[in-house]
Amino acid sequence: MPGQPERLAMTAVATDDRLPLSGRRVLVVRPAAQGAASAEILRAAGAEPVLVPLIELRPPDDGGAALADAARRLGEYDWLICTSANGADRLLQALGDAAVPGLRVAAIGPATAAALAAGGMTVSLVPRQYVAEGLLEVFAPPAGGDGRVLLVRAAVARDVLPDGLRAMGWSVDVVAAYQAEPRMLDAGEHAAAAGCDTVVFTSPSVVEAFCDQPRPLPVPPTVAAIGPVTAAAARRRGLPVHVEAAEHTLAGIVAALGADAG
Repeated sequence: MPGQPERLAMTAVATDDRLPLSGRRVLVVRPAAQGAASAEILRAAGAEPVLVPLIELRPPDDGGAALADAARRLGEYDWLICTSANGADRLLQALGDAAVPGLRVAAIGPATAAALAAGGMTVSLVPRQYVAEGLLEVFAPPAGGDGRVLLVRAAVARDVLPDGLRAMGWSVDVVAAYQAEPRMLDAGEHAAAAGCDTVVFTSPSVVEAFCDQPRPLPVPPTVAAIGPVTAAAARRRGLPVHVEAAEHTLAGIVAALGADAG
């Protein structure tokens, strides 16, 4: 099938028992571009990554109109918050070369912060725990009880962050930068996924796509989650979670899987 090698990649690595994930065949189910980056991290740790994207990222239902409008009015806000690198990338595309002096920027984690920084934005706030609850813990109420926040995120996401900010006194505009659409796997992808001993879940959306395949996917012996929100989504769908990363990044997953193997 044309394009198949881009979606499904299996690369054997030389066995090196000194590497923490040597001998593991790890199913990577993130969108294609992110999956390729994740595969490099896993391969460097000795794993054999198998890329089978379970979701595709598409524009929101309005085609990005709300995001473009928010980008034009970014100077009206006191804070910009991005909750994913995907959202950050799309905001930067909408913003173009426009500068917004004085805008304070918060990112949910280091990958999001790096995406914003690559676009020339100075990120002044990243929580210690890379989840909405962690950001709320370090976000201060508005001075004088009045302030505006633009929250850029996926079309479907938990409302913990906007609700918590509003409870602090912030006026919050939530804008969808993209939506995650599940993919139905073909026979080759299904077979490749079925041959893995570990699966890495990085978001609730990939958990849902894994569980909702018309032809059920076998659950590998080891299920790893990037953090507590994703782990909770997996358990709600009846999946066991054997490994949960303390640091909610791919490097954190590698460390947790390595510790589990030891």
